[in-house]
Amino acid sequence: MRFVETRGNDASHAESVGFCEAILSPIASFGGIYSPETLPQLDQEFLKSQLSAPYKSLALSLIALLGIDVDSNILQKAVDLYDTFDDSENPVPVVRLHDNLYISELYHGPTRAFKDIALQPFGLLLSRLAQRQDQQYLILTATSGDTGPAALETFKNRDNIRLVCLYPKGGTSDVQRLQMVTESAGNLKVIGIDGNFDDTQSALKSMLASPSFKQQLQARGILLSAANSVNFGRILFQIIYHVHSYLELVRQSAISLGEKVYLNVPSGNFGNALGAYYARKMGLPVERIMISSNANNVLTEWINTGCYNIGDKPLISTTSPAMDILKSSNVERVLFDLFGPQRTRQLMQQLDENQCYQLDTAESRQIQEIFAADYCTDEEGMAYIRQTFEAGYLIDPHTATCLKSWEFHTPKSLVTIVYSTAEWTKFSPVIDEAITGNAGNPDQLALESIEHAAGIEVPEVIRALFTRPVCHDAVIDIADIEAEVMRFVGCDRE
Repeated sequence: MRFVETRGNDASHAESVGFCEAILSPIASFGGIYSPETLPQLDQEFLKSQLSAPYKSLALSLIALLGIDVDSNILQKAVDLYDTFDDSENPVPVVRLHDNLYISELYHGPTRAFKDIALQPFGLLLSRLAQRQDQQYLILTATSGDTGPAALETFKNRDNIRLVCLYPKGGTSDVQRLQMVTESAGNLKVIGIDGNFDDTQSALKSMLASPSFKQQLQARGILLSAANSVNFGRILFQIIYHVHSYLELVRQSAISLGEKVYLNVPSGNFGNALGAYYARKMGLPVERIMISSNANNVLTEWINTGCYNIGDKPLISTTSPAMDILKSSNVERVLFDLFGPQRTRQLMQQLDENQCYQLDTAESRQIQEIFAADYCTDEEGMAYIRQTFEAGYLIDPHTATCLKSWEFHTPKSLVTIVYSTAEWTKFSPVIDEAITGNAGNPDQLALESIEHAAGIEVPEVIRALFTRPVCHDAVIDIADIEAEVMRFVGCDRE
């Protein structure tokens, strides 16, 4: 598999690169990112051959089909990390909620969120590649809540790796914050930012694209990469669970092989949705991909009208904070795949300069043939959490956004897969209020309340957070991020 640049080539980069180069140096010409040059096809024979395959076997078969240039023993060790999930044989359970509505539970990893599925193998993969090159790497990541804990978990104590994680102060749940600030490994640095997620993501992209920042690191023998989904190494592992979820429906006799389904994805930075897009393009029988948003409904407007406008929209803090994002990085890969590098560069420049771009009618129609969209308010989400709990199933606020779009916009004649991206424990005050009416309980009390009301136990990995010492208490201004990072890696300019 070869990768090309979403915004075209500026003559300072190779015209195409392999997978290893794309994940080690993920920022491309003109501030773009890398995207697959071509994709293989998942024909009926391939899907049929995987019907009895466990998750790890499916993952390796798909990676082989994609032609990833990584040694097979490294890939095996990477997918073996799924053995740390709740069920090593089936790390992504798919459960029936209603007639023709199934939930793909993506949160059974060590940090109880879907980012583990991609970041657990990705962390080992990147570390082994760095060791093979005998090279030290600084990995940057910005988080709206789930990427940070998962990146810290996978990269802690990894050889040849240092990781800096940026999170928006007040922009995550308390459990997510504790998962980050209590990590004690010496190769990790967690920094709170006075700003929102879009601010932290912009700072990350600025550092990744900064020649002077890279030069200062290189002077100390350190190269730069990223753990956000701008890095295709993340997307690779997110394609797999869409294929797995489809095959699970066949195994459960919910559909026949070849029958089309709807995929319903709670969307922030669009990485989860991009994995679904690639799976569909490769031949997975998917009718459409429903993009479910919260009150930060930029993606809903983009899909329904062709206008991507962040200029007149302040970022709203919601009960589904991992989706509190206006500038979704992975939309760029869809634009490139459909409209090519020149048009993508033009649109991205318009977004940077004018905070807005408008697709033409034909382009908008192409988007709508693949995607549908709706959004859910906090109040509506709370009602869906309560309604679903009364039916015997507990969901988090991000999953709740999908239930509105399923109820009002999805043909009930087709089976829908909703992707549940986080365990209830990550957002306990919201869920406690929804199912018990107890408003304002802090996380620890809310967890106990839900535990009692639902008759389920809080996982020890979550319970222990409240007694672990805080190791990272820095909260800084955006302008000071680069200097703080430099101090961490020993490249202080002062």
